[in-house]
Amino acid sequence: MKRWILILIAVLLPLTCAYAQEEGEKDVDVVEVIFDHIGDAYEWHITTINGRHVSIPLPVIVYSRTEGFHVFLSSKLAHGHSYAGFAIGEDGKVVETATGAHPMLDISITKNVLALLISCGILLWIVLATARWYRKHDVLQEKPTGIAAMMEPLIMMVHDMARENIGERDFRKFSPYLCMAFFFILLNNFLGIVPFFPGGANLTGNIAITLVLALFTFFTVNIFGSKHYYKEIFNPEVPVFLKPIMPVIEVFSALMKPVSLTIRLFANMMAGHIMILSMVCVIFIVAKYGSVILGSMSVVSVIFGVFLDALECLVAFIQAYVFTMLSSIYIGLARAHGDE
Repeated sequence: MKRWILILIAVLLPLTCAYAQEEGEKDVDVVEVIFDHIGDAYEWHITTINGRHVSIPLPVIVYSRTEGFHVFLSSKLAHGHSYAGFAIGEDGKVVETATGAHPMLDISITKNVLALLISCGILLWIVLATARWYRKHDVLQEKPTGIAAMMEPLIMMVHDMARENIGERDFRKFSPYLCMAFFFILLNNFLGIVPFFPGGANLTGNIAITLVLALFTFFTVNIFGSKHYYKEIFNPEVPVFLKPIMPVIEVFSALMKPVSLTIRLFANMMAGHIMILSMVCVIFIVAKYGSVILGSMSVVSVIFGVFLDALECLVAFIQAYVFTMLSSIYIGLARAHGDE
């Protein structure tokens, strides 16, 4: 492992220094660089070669208040150009050039949307490939291989988590949802760390994505909650003077659960991306100060960057595990009966 890390540093360091020296005359706006990478966009930027941006244009689908639907590629709006009465505004969103307002409806296939479609396709392939192996093999006679060998311990981990937190009576109903939530978050966390297409999209660092995931847990908890769960919220066994207060507190607590799930996953993943990008930007910031400082700081930056990448892999797994564990606990509390 150490050998591969040294080889990686030896390959990346000269390339990074050479590119940084070429860009050394320019002032690097670190904030802009970071938010360009972690933010959403109407195109998927791949790389820059000799000052030329190589990007994948994506479909822009907008509904104008005056002229109806328009569908065109985002390349029409590149470099400050306008097309069909639309342009990219200062906030990075499509606006109507006539009014300066956003379109009434914007359902464009942005970078995050495409990343979501890709990750769902990859996850579907992994699940179907695993199921195919189990259909063709007798698990009592041979051990899993390939993808099935990788998936089985993770599935059993979530399965056992569901049994422990939800209970023997109900855990089989909710284990499939917990498995899909775990693998969806884990896959997108890892894809966000990969610096090249189809990775690099900050999907789980987007609060809209984490909010939807948290809402799935929230509705699962409250739709399948038992009578005892709602009795504890609206008519808890407390002294009479506390009965008007406790329902307010319990309802507020129930509403805060998806908020905590949303912010925990969003903040941790976005912070990891920002730290890694900040370490890379150090090289370009010091490029103007000469080869000695550039070389020394590049070594430090690359080493810390590799370390942060490894740490981010650990965080990616932990955050998927924590989200799934808390979801199972919330479901278990909602499914508890009076004798449990």
